[in-house]
Amino acid sequence: MSNSSTITEKWAPIHPGEVLMEDFINGFGITQNKLAVSIGVPPRRINEIVHGKRAITADTALRLGRYFGIDPQFWLNLQSHYELELAEDRVAEQIAAITPLQVA
Repeated sequence: MSNSSTITEKWAPIHPGEVLMEDFINGFGITQNKLAVSIGVPPRRINEIVHGKRAITADTALRLGRYFGIDPQFWLNLQSHYELELAEDRVAEQIAAITPLQVA
């Protein structure tokens, strides 16, 4: 009898800045500086976002949404999904130890 186990590799969560860079900045052929100037934020903010050093705030989501013509919720969803995945990895054992409420 073989003792084989399935190894499930979990991919690292994708920071919203990677999506911003790959799909939007590169996708539309603009620069980080052009984006920053166009949405009225310091270029450093965009640079920190695309390098995963800064979160996309509601303010930035509104600006990106307006500029790219998409719902600002898209950006907030990317950010919250990213943060939730990080939290799940960080506290998985503690969460697993919680006994769910049993409603009679």
